[in-house]
Parts: sequence; C-alpha cells; structure tokens
Amino acid sequence: MLRVPAGAFLMGSDNGPEDERPQHRVEVTEFFIDRNKVTNGQFANFLNAVGTRGPRGENYYDVEDNDARVHRREGKWQVDAGHEDRPVVEASWPGALAYCAWAGKRLPTEAEWEKAARGTDGRKYPWGNDPPDRSRAHFGAGWNDLRAVGTLPKGGSPYGALDMPGNGWEWVSSAYRPYPYDRPDGRETLSGEQVRGTRGGGHDASAEDMTVTQRGGRV
Repeated sequence: MLRVPAGAFLMGSDNGPEDERPQHRVEVTEFFIDRNKVTNGQFANFLNAVGTRGPRGENYYDVEDNDARVHRREGKWQVDAGHEDRPVVEASWPGALAYCAWAGKRLPTEAEWEKAARGTDGRKYPWGNDPPDRSRAHFGAGWNDLRAVGTLPKGGSPYGALDMPGNGWEWVSSAYRPYPYDRPDGRETLSGEQVRGTRGGGHDASAEDMTVTQRGGRV
C-alpha cells in the first residue's frame, strides 16, 4: 500500500462536466491506498472465504453478467483462464465494501481517491497534464478487454498508484452527491440505499474520461 500524506488539495474542475464543479479545496487526513486495482484472483479468494451474499442478503458479485470472469466450478469460485491478474468487474458496492473489510482495509472516500490520483498541484491526469496515450492508460478498448494490473507504470500517480484512469471503474465509499465535497453531510454514511460514486473510467471509456476529476455513480 502507498502512503498519501495529510493536507489540502484541489478537488473537481471548473472546466469539466457540471458534476465536477465547482473546483474547491479539501483537507484530508493521512491514509493509505493500494498500488494496484483488486484482481479477479483476489476477489475469487474472497468469494471462496465468505460467499457471494452478505448478512442481509446483499449480492457481492453479479456472476450472471456476461462481463463476469469469476465462476463456480467444481465447488469453488475460479477465475476464467487468462483473467487472473485483470481487474475484477461486476463486484457490487456492498461486495467492494465487504472485500475491503475482509482484507483488513476500507474503500477510499471520493476525496481520498482524487488526492491519490492527482496530488496537490491540480493536475488533470495522474501523470501530469499531457493527454492520455496507450503507454499511460488503458481506454477505448473493446468488450471485456481489460489488461493485467500494474502494467502501465508511466501512468502512475504522484504517490505511485497505478491504473487509476481506465482499465475498469473503481468504487469509492462516498455517495454520488453534488459538490462541494463535505464529508459530514451524510455522503460517507455506509448504510442505506444511495447512489455510490465510481471513479477512474472503464477500459472502454474515451480519452476525455481519463481525467482525475471524472465522476460516475451507480446503485
């Protein structure tokens, strides 16, 4: 895991979509974040340890979706051949939350994710302000064409986190709400039905979606 020091950074953008506005200053305390995305192999280990549903019946993984690359075979959750080191997709927000707890970690808040991706200088992408290319991010790809995690070191963030833009959306703990980001306003309440934030853009996203300020939301 990578240490991200406490301090302020600029969150959002005044030049992007409406949900990224306004750009504003946010203070975060020190935290740690994984260098790489969670892989299919790691998530399969979690499913084998705890199962696919939580204590209230919440579904952790949409095994029926065509994008799923973890399936039950011979009484065990196994990754489809060749996809072991690729980012897990079709994990629900409760599944991501439970995986992190099982691993002794937690989901980052939306503010923490963005600081880990952009640092403190207001850059547009993790690597700076140069437009994205195939050496820095995996985007504009076809159906389920994800890549093994950690294979694009040129796209690393100021703190060393990899694959933050592209190569699969990432859940954050925060509810998807308008800016400015205000941690005590209820968006970090982990209970209840709320649209939750997603970050980073998918493998099939456009170059325009590779910015560190790009936002999404899913139930």
